Parts: sequence; structure tokens; C-alpha cells
Amino acid sequence: MNESHSKVLLLVEDNPLDAHMTEHALMDCQINLNIHVVTDGIEAMNFLRGVGKYAGLPRPDLVLLDLNLPGKDGRTVLSEMKADADLRRIPVVILSTSQAPEDVIKAYDLHANSYVSKPVELDLFTAAIKSIQQFWLSTALLPTRPHQTV
Repeated sequence: MNESHSKVLLLVEDNPLDAHMTEHALMDCQINLNIHVVTDGIEAMNFLRGVGKYAGLPRPDLVLLDLNLPGKDGRTVLSEMKADADLRRIPVVILSTSQAPEDVIKAYDLHANSYVSKPVELDLFTAAIKSIQQFWLSTALLPTRPHQTV
């Protein structure tokens, strides 16, 4: 499958176990999926803007964003993305352990596309990730990724 038919997902997650479980849950999806993982908000913004070691990488079709990150937290990343005309159309799914109403409200106030609380049980976690993948990468129509030059 060529690059134009593959989907690109950026996972912004500082917990190595959560990142591994997310990648594992996505491995058997029926689409050609390129997963990139960064562990803090600064790296997320560098990836999204194609800065430094991320120059020339394709822009993601979807961002899975944890809220509590080192360097720059997920709320700040979300705010910066949605304020940037080049990034605001990229769907952002908040994937957080927090179920606090104020976190959910703040995320939607910052224009998150959805908010998913990470289930603790492995089977439920896997099902949640697969449902995100099914909707956002298989069902929903996403904005066309701009052509990038390398």
C-alpha cells in the first residue's frame, strides 16, 4: 500500500506501558497505519511542525494525546494545535486516566475532538483503542493531509 493510502497516527504518551499497550491494540487493525510515539508535549509540537528530527515526516491524520505530560502538558499542546491554522484540523482524541469533570470540560473547551478515559483492565483498554481506531481511521472522513516535500 502506498503512502497516500496509509494513515499516520501520532501517539503522545509519556507512560511506556500505556504506549506499548496502545501500539499493540492497533497492530491488528485492518488499515495500513504508521504510528509515531513521542513522550512529551515539546516533542509533540516539534513533530506536528516538522521541526528538527521530525522534518519531512508526514503530518498525522489523528493525534492521541495524554493530558499529563512532561515539558509541555497535553492541554497546552491541544491549545497550541487548535490555535494554529496549519494544525487545527487534525483530530485530537484525549486519552487520559483522568475522569475529572474539569479535565473533560477543559479539553472540550480547547476543541478536543473526543475524550476517552483509559480503562485500567487490559481487555477494556484494548477495546477502547480499537473503537478509536475504527471510528477515526476507518469510518470518519478526515481532512486531506497536505503534500510535504522532503
